[in-house]
Formats: sequence, C-alpha cells, structure tokens
Amino acid sequence: MVLAVRVQTVNDPLVLDDDLVLGGENSVALAALPEAAFDLIYMDPPFNTGRAQTRARIEVSHDPHASGPGSRTGFGGRRYRSRLLQSLSYEDSFTDYLAFLEPRLRRCRELLAPHGTLYFHIDYREAHYCKLLLDELFGREAFLNELIWAYDYGAKPRRRWPAKHDTILVYVREPGRHHFDADAVEREPYMAPGLVGAEKAARGKRPTDVWFHTIVPTNGREKTGYPTQKPQGVLRRMVAASSRPGGWCLDPFAGSGTLGAVCRELGRRYVLIDSNPVAVQIMRARLAPASDPVPPAGA
Repeated sequence: MVLAVRVQTVNDPLVLDDDLVLGGENSVALAALPEAAFDLIYMDPPFNTGRAQTRARIEVSHDPHASGPGSRTGFGGRRYRSRLLQSLSYEDSFTDYLAFLEPRLRRCRELLAPHGTLYFHIDYREAHYCKLLLDELFGREAFLNELIWAYDYGAKPRRRWPAKHDTILVYVREPGRHHFDADAVEREPYMAPGLVGAEKAARGKRPTDVWFHTIVPTNGREKTGYPTQKPQGVLRRMVAASSRPGGWCLDPFAGSGTLGAVCRELGRRYVLIDSNPVAVQIMRARLAPASDPVPPAGA
C-alpha cells in the first residue's frame, strides 16, 4: 500500500501522519518536529567546497550540418548538436561551517528515538572537524562507525591520489540501545570467492564499513538531475539496518529525495526538508506526482 505524501512549507503545522516533504529552512522544521520520534536521521549537508554545485541536463541529437556553440563531432566523424535542457545549482559555501551545523546536529540528537541512529554524510575536507563536533554533541561513546563510500568517477589529478570517497559518520542516541539488523542488509559478493567454500560464496557476505558503489548513472532510471544526488543503493543499507518497518526517518537536507524513495520501497515513513524550491519540486515529482502544487518555500 502506498501511503499519502503531503507537500507543505515548514511554517505550516507539522503532524506526523502522512509522509512529509517540507519546503523551507530546516532549522524551523526541526524545532517543530516531535522529540524522540525518529529511528534514523540521514544528514547530507552541503560539503562546504566553496563553490556552486551545478548539474546540467543536455539533449544531444544527430545533425550533419551542426556548427557553432553546442556542436560536436562523434565517432566516425558524425556531427551532433546539443541543447541545454536544465541547469540546477546551489551555493556550497559557509563562512563558519561548524557554527552552521552545530544547532542542527544538536536538535537532531533530540529528535532521535532512544534506539535511533544518525548517519552524517560528509567529504574529506570537513570530516575530521565534524567528527570532533559530533563527539562533543553525542559523546565519544555514541560513535558507532566511520563508513567509507568509495566510487570511481570524475577527474583524476596526476599530482596527488585522486579523492574518490565520501565519509559517513554513524552515531547512536543511546549506546547499546540502538537498533541494528545486519540480516536485513543485502549481501554482496566476496572479493576472492575462491578462498571460501562454494556455499559461502553463493550466499555472499555482509557489507563491511567500506562500501564500493557507483554514483547515480547518468542514464539510470533513478537519476533526477539534481546536483550531488546520492544513489539509492547506499541509503538502502542504512535504512534497512537502522530502522524498523513502519519507523520514521528524517533527512534535513533532502535534495532530490533519495531517502524518501528508499523508505517507500522498504516500508518506512519519512520527513524530507529542503530550502531549495527546485529540490522540493523534484521531490514532489519523484514521490508525490498526484499531490497538490507545492507552495513556495518559506511562504
């Protein structure tokens, strides 16, 4: 059964009945949500790269007479014309990144149920600073894992080792009480199946704390075109392991709504928040195509 999805602003009354997509400043929504209500919180904040994050969607068609801007030569000398269909962008720069994160992380800890878990997704530039902040807010004893998501895509510099991973820091609300169902997570192939028996090789192994997973394919079905969209396969492991069927999950920086797509697939409830009106429109199209028009963020 597909449950209803309600799209509204953060200034509207917040009730955890329908799944929610909220447009507006996440600090407003976090303050209004009920404490100890969430099995899982996934936070994928802007990475503070200091530049705008942009993803363009281009249509390419064969045109033997193509010339000028947007034209290109392909295999066998065939000429093509490209046309920009859509460009999505957001600013990824904060003068005091930790001061931006601290009140949001503090409130997220309050929103976690006693058995709840936070997955905090960050890149190598800020991971060490954020680890110290999370230790202060949650307590070092609440640290559960450092997950490494490794991928192989994009430019590869020649004067240093290419940075091809993100860091996901995992903290629990109350150490020892957290929910974790290892058997609910899809198994993966052994890297050296010949070193284990045939039965174990056929069954596969539980994932470790290093996850090898491709980014969202440019021509994949789940692609929305939103910058920094994360693949469902990465979030599926988190939701399967750290939330219970019917439990509530929260994403304060929801972007394209991947957490919502995974929760819907696995039978969980969700609250998604984003201040970017384009992100809210993408989430509406992805998760609630029959819902009412989205009100402007902050209205």
